[in-house]
Amino acid sequence: MGINLQKGQRISLKKEAPSLKKLMCGLGWDVVDRSSGLTSMFKADYDLDASVLCLDQNDKLKGNSNVVYFGNLSHQSGAITHLGDNLTGEGEGDDEQIIVDLPNVPAEISKLVFVVNIYDAVKRKHDFAQVENAFVRLVDVSNNQEIARYTLSGNDYQGKTSMILGEVYRQDDEWKMAAIGNGLELNGLQEVVNHYL
Repeated sequence: MGINLQKGQRISLKKEAPSLKKLMCGLGWDVVDRSSGLTSMFKADYDLDASVLCLDQNDKLKGNSNVVYFGNLSHQSGAITHLGDNLTGEGEGDDEQIIVDLPNVPAEISKLVFVVNIYDAVKRKHDFAQVENAFVRLVDVSNNQEIARYTLSGNDYQGKTSMILGEVYRQDDEWKMAAIGNGLELNGLQEVVNHYL
């Protein structure tokens, strides 16, 4: 069992998993079903999307090719791979997974920012107040051991349509993880990307 992180907490991946090479970042969530009976179609069109933004040492994004998401499943380096889009968040465990091959992440990438957006949120009037049990977890692919998990807590996400769940970043020649949990009022992934350009 990995470490349960609190918002703002940081850990060293080298310390927690010294032989770590390949990392799986799993993201999950549940949609609150506030409807009942024949009107419970609400959950069917509630689509959350996980993405990773690959930033340089100045916390800047150098173009859309450094965004890995459902429309670009693999970073050009081959070191970061999104395993596909889950349209409903149904089922137990991870809803979407991203694999990171740490030794092959290009040297110019200093930080990986893991983001979850609600697809078409503004038009559909969806926000993170309707989402519960959202989490990000890191797993060592070599032994399937969970290293760390951060579960979003609280319900102060009214109007927030994007969520920065966590970051994996380089510091002093090692990789670390930070639990972030910041909600943003942005209309889709492109607006999140623009924030880092």
